[in-house]
Amino acid sequence: MGADDRAATALWLLWKQAYEVVRASVVADVTAVAQVSDPELIVLVRLDSAGGVLRQNALAAATGWDRTRLSHLLTRMESRGYLARRKVAGGVEVVMSGPGAEVLDASRPPLEAAVRQHLLGKLEPGDEADLRRILGRFLG
Repeated sequence: MGADDRAATALWLLWKQAYEVVRASVVADVTAVAQVSDPELIVLVRLDSAGGVLRQNALAAATGWDRTRLSHLLTRMESRGYLARRKVAGGVEVVMSGPGAEVLDASRPPLEAAVRQHLLGKLEPGDEADLRRILGRFLG
């Protein structure tokens, strides 16, 4: 293994470690206040971004989760009143409910504060624009 390979591996490990530290800190802050799990919050945010309704298979694709994991999570969320599922031609739609929207609204302030503290607060002036530009390359 050459020096270039070791440098690439070291950068990969640094990326993963930074991601995990920021993610864990943000999730801990948000879940402590909003009383919603990270996966539940991800589902609610995805539904909100889609106007409150999303096909279950599109939700699985957007989260990268397998159908079984998503189905179990949606069942729990449905029992908590956060969403409903309805059969439609060719599949199932997931619909955010009023209580789901309330949970999402309640989670926004702690989420914003946690992101500012644990991510943006670590950046120098101008770094946020650079980070957006760099991350955007990975997404298309």
